[in-house]
Amino acid sequence: MPASSPARRARDSLVRASAFLALLAFTAAAGAAAPQEVDFPSGGLQLHGFLFKPDGDGPFPAVLYNHGSERRPGSKPVIGDFFSRHGYVLFVPHRRGQGRSPGGYIMDALNAAQRPARGQMMVSLLDQQNEDVVAALRYLKSLPYVQAGDIAVAGCSFGGIQTLLAAEKDLGLRAAIPFAAGAMTWGGSTEIQERLIAAVTRATVPVFLIQAENDYNLAPSRALAAALERAGKRYQAKIYPPYGTTAEDGHGGFCGRGVEVWGGDVLSFLEASRRR
Repeated sequence: MPASSPARRARDSLVRASAFLALLAFTAAAGAAAPQEVDFPSGGLQLHGFLFKPDGDGPFPAVLYNHGSERRPGSKPVIGDFFSRHGYVLFVPHRRGQGRSPGGYIMDALNAAQRPARGQMMVSLLDQQNEDVVAALRYLKSLPYVQAGDIAVAGCSFGGIQTLLAAEKDLGLRAAIPFAAGAMTWGGSTEIQERLIAAVTRATVPVFLIQAENDYNLAPSRALAAALERAGKRYQAKIYPPYGTTAEDGHGGFCGRGVEVWGGDVLSFLEASRRR
């Protein structure tokens, strides 16, 4: 059937409407938990972020969620509602230069760079921003209602890269869940490929690689899964059916709104990692 046929367009409209209604139902059931804005120090800067907390005193397990390259990442309310409803604290720190945190915006620097130097600059800036992730983890561990020894790290796109960079460090984490890590940069940067393969080869925690089939590029999940296998690391890798109708739907949309698709698998992975 041609992609432009009326039947195909009607079916796509129905899928989008059903997904939207499911999201509304989920949000209502979750109670739309309100996040708390907090600040924390990193490298001489005072950075900001958002915390979602379950009801009660805890202590609770936690997930540190790394946003992508967007200038204004916000609080990730659908993800925050999902994890807090299932008994996890969710922390969304804003790395330097993004959202409510001071500093230069990473994409401004990359867009201004000459192409031959762009790949190495990207690696250097992402490694620098990973210092913010480590600082955010330190802050999260200090909270009295968080189980400091039961924290996982997750994130999407650039945040998926940050998740892998954290996973190679000995930070006392339970697990790492990178969504779409390198999906928009893999094909144009051998430096990113080499850096991420090195990171998973040194992974200190179980890793769950996640992408939707209609993401920009599936090569990262396949290459990184192969590297994890060669290194004998504990990992899972799953490419889900297409989410939405565009590559952006399958990238940021899948990460931020697809909890009804990946949520159960992620909770199972976290539980299995807690029992190791």
